[in-house]
Amino acid sequence: MAPLRLLTAALGSRVPAGCSGPARSLGCARRFATSSPARVQFCTNPTEALKGVSDGATVMIGGFGLCGIPENLIAALRDMGVKNLTVISTNAGVDDCLGVLLSAKQVRRVVCSYLGESAVCEQQYLAGELELEMTPQGTLAERIRAGGAGVPAFYTPTGYGTLVQEGGSPISYYPDGHVATLSQPREVREFRGQHYLLEHAIRTDFALVKGWRADRAGNVVFRGSARNFNVPMCKAADVSVVEVEEIVDVGTFPPEDIHVPNIYVNRVIKGEKYEKRIERLTTRTREGVQARDTGDIRTRIIKRAALEFEDGMYANLGIGIPLLASNYISPNMKVHLHSENGVLGLGPFPFKEEVDPDVINADKQTVTVIPGGSFFASDDSFAMIRGGHIQLTMLGAMQVSKYGDLANWMIPGKKVKGMGGAMDLVSSAKTKVVVTMEHCTKAKTPKILEKCTMPLTGKRCVDRIITEKAVFDVHPNRGLTLLELWKGLTVDEIKTSTGCAFAVSPNLRPMQQVSP
Repeated sequence: MAPLRLLTAALGSRVPAGCSGPARSLGCARRFATSSPARVQFCTNPTEALKGVSDGATVMIGGFGLCGIPENLIAALRDMGVKNLTVISTNAGVDDCLGVLLSAKQVRRVVCSYLGESAVCEQQYLAGELELEMTPQGTLAERIRAGGAGVPAFYTPTGYGTLVQEGGSPISYYPDGHVATLSQPREVREFRGQHYLLEHAIRTDFALVKGWRADRAGNVVFRGSARNFNVPMCKAADVSVVEVEEIVDVGTFPPEDIHVPNIYVNRVIKGEKYEKRIERLTTRTREGVQARDTGDIRTRIIKRAALEFEDGMYANLGIGIPLLASNYISPNMKVHLHSENGVLGLGPFPFKEEVDPDVINADKQTVTVIPGGSFFASDDSFAMIRGGHIQLTMLGAMQVSKYGDLANWMIPGKKVKGMGGAMDLVSSAKTKVVVTMEHCTKAKTPKILEKCTMPLTGKRCVDRIITEKAVFDVHPNRGLTLLELWKGLTVDEIKTSTGCAFAVSPNLRPMQQVSP
C-alpha cells in the first residue's frame, strides 16, 4: 500500500476537490458523461456536414462500386464547387456518381485500385488533366487503416516484382501525351526469406462515409457488404462525416453490435432519397443453378478447375471461369467462398425477390450469403488474404511464365482498368494460386511463356495452370511439369502451343473432369 499512498500524494493536486480515499474513486466515477459526446455534431443538411472542405482538400469517399456510397454528400460536394481535390476511393465509380466530381473538373488527383466504369476518369488522365495513382486494393485498405491507427508506414508482400515495387507507372501526362510524372520505386526489405515493400499510410482532411444507422451518441452500424472501405476510412481523417439512412435512440443496438464507435465520428447526417443503384444486377431462376454442360472449351476448363476444391476449404474465385467453377462444387462438400469487398460465405445469385443492393460480390454482382456467412470491412478482408487464411485463389490470366510469374491486369497501349485485388490475392506463400485460362490467344500465340512480356501481377506466385488442353504444376525454380493432357492430344502438340520448355510427369494422365 505504501507505493499507492505515495502515488496518491503525488497526484493529489490533480484530483477534483471533495474526492479522497476510497470515496474519491466512487465520486469521480459518478462524473462520467452519459450523454452524446459534444464532438459528434448532428447536421441538418449535407452542406453543413461538409463545412470546411476547401480548394485543395484531401477527401476519402467510401463504398465499393455503387454499394455503400455516400450519395447525398457526393452531390453536395459537387454543388459546393470546390476545386483541386485529391480523392481517395477504391475505384473511380461511374460517370454519373463519383464521376460527377470529375466531370465538374473539381478533382486534381485520384488514388484508387480500379477505374471501374468511369470513362471520364480515363479521358482526363490521358489528356493530362488528372493525376492517377493506382494502388493494389489490399494495400490501399491497409494504408488507410494504418493512417487511422497512427502507423506512418508498413511492409507488405503485395506488389513485389511488379511496377508497384519497381516504379515507372505513369501518374500524369502532358497534354501532348508524353509522360509527366512516374511512380517512384518502393524500398524493399527481406523478412524470413520473403521480400516486402514499404508503403506509407494515408490520412486525409475529410472522410465521406455511408452507414446504415447511427445512434444519437454517434455510433455507427452498416448493412451487408456496405461496410467495405467505409469503416477504415471513417477512422483515418481529421473530420469524418457519416451519412446514414436512419438515426436512432441510444440503446437501439447493443454495444457489441457497433461497427464504428463514436470516437471516430465527427459529423452525422441523415441522408435523403437514397437511390441505392445496383451496378450489376444478377439473378437466378428456379429452374436450377447447375452450369449447363455445353461441351465447349470453357466448360472443359471449368469442370477441371472444380476438382481443385476440397471440403472445408476457404477459397477466393476471380470473375469468369473461376466463379463458374463454383457451380460444380459437390453438395456433399462445404467450400467457404470469400470476396475481397468483405464477404465470407458467398451463396448463389439471388432470386429476383431476394435482390439486396447492400449485398454484392467483388464483381459488383448481387449475391446471397449462406447460413454461417459473415460481413466485414475491406481491411479485414485483405488481412485474411495476405495472412494466408485463404487456402485457394483461382483467377484468370493473360500470361503465365515458366516459373509462375503472372500477368493479368494490364495490356500496354490499351485500356487499363487497374489491378484491383489481384496483386494481394497472389501475395501469400500459404495460398495455392491456380490460373484458369485458354492455352493460346485468339491470334493463336501462346499464353504460357518463358518470360511474361506484359506488366506483372505477381512474381513466381502461380502453383497450377489449367487450360482446355492441359494441366501443369509450376515450381518457382524447376519450372513447369505437365500433369494431365486432354484426350486426343499429344505431348508434341502441347509443346507446339506452349511458349517454353516443360517436364512431363512420369504419371501423365488424361485431363480429369468433375463428375456430373
